[in-house]
Amino acid sequence: MKLAGELTRREWLCGASLATGGLSLARAAAPPSAPVAIARCPSYEEGLVTRLATLFDQVGGVDKLVRGKTVTIKLNLTGSPSLRYKGYALGVTHYVHPKLVGACCHLLGKAGARRIRLVECCWASADPLEDYLLDSGWNVRALAQTAPLVEFENTNTLGKGRRYSRLKVPHGGYLFPAFDFNHAYEETDVFMTIAKLKNHATCGVTLSLKNSFGTSPASIYGDDAGEEEANESPRSGRGRVFHSGQRGPSRSAPQELHPDSPRQGGYRVPRIVVDLVAARPIDLQIIDGVESVAGGEGPWIRGSRPVRPGLLLVGRNPVSTDAVSTAVMGYNPRADRGTPPFRNCDNTMKLAEDAGIGSADLNRIDVRGVPISDALYEFESPRKG
Repeated sequence: MKLAGELTRREWLCGASLATGGLSLARAAAPPSAPVAIARCPSYEEGLVTRLATLFDQVGGVDKLVRGKTVTIKLNLTGSPSLRYKGYALGVTHYVHPKLVGACCHLLGKAGARRIRLVECCWASADPLEDYLLDSGWNVRALAQTAPLVEFENTNTLGKGRRYSRLKVPHGGYLFPAFDFNHAYEETDVFMTIAKLKNHATCGVTLSLKNSFGTSPASIYGDDAGEEEANESPRSGRGRVFHSGQRGPSRSAPQELHPDSPRQGGYRVPRIVVDLVAARPIDLQIIDGVESVAGGEGPWIRGSRPVRPGLLLVGRNPVSTDAVSTAVMGYNPRADRGTPPFRNCDNTMKLAEDAGIGSADLNRIDVRGVPISDALYEFESPRKG
């Protein structure tokens, strides 16, 4: 079976060091990218803290990164808590699992983090993040006690800040030159993301890069955003502004660079994601692949289904982390539009690579722990479930 229509799985995964072609040889000769570590983790019930601590150590440790600092962690809570797969808790399908978040906060607190702030742009809501988590079945009180100081903020609006933080896109931007964010994304020393290992209907895969789509406040970039100023009571998603480009963000924020560019989600969303990540770089990425979903990002995607890869991944560069994660899912992370999983979209990782954010070339990525070939879990295999 040919993987992504190019190399066999054995040639691609096991023979990566034997790069072919001038460009591949050049990449292979270049210095390795930031490390990515993989671990088997069959459940959220046993050994989670130990496995995550080992992964942290394998990518260089977190003590120096977080000691005495404010750490902001972007969660992945896609869609309303009321939307779920029948018979499944949210954390074992399309939300990151609360026990993984708790394990992460515990280890960061143990490493000396001064303050840990958990953030998410709660779907179509300006309510406190704590309420959203309670609706999702999380034990907020227990989570708050995993480290000396754990805070929560819904970054869909101005929230607890006095003003929005405008962060520029260093490469100039594919579609936006800068974004206005909730203050939490600027007022932090370390920015982390905890994402789910899963497919995405628009972008093919949704991992650490795509998780940053949810850093954009709906008050400014939502369908019901104010025309001139932010709407501090948003009750919608970002379909018209980001996905289809039918309207712009509030005029209080920087506007789109190329309003004549394609109005198609598979073109727009990958580029907006890269612009967002460039504006607010991610220092550490955790990918929750213990239990997840395949075929889409949530129960609203027809044909999506729960799966149990039994994996955790940690990395220090979002492009490299996503490239390894995509390979683990059985795809070529350098595949072009029209090839699974990027059937109707451009490859976010290649766009990020071209913007100078990181490498999606497996030849250059230092993979530690379980090898990709041993961790392989084909998301498009009907036998997986």
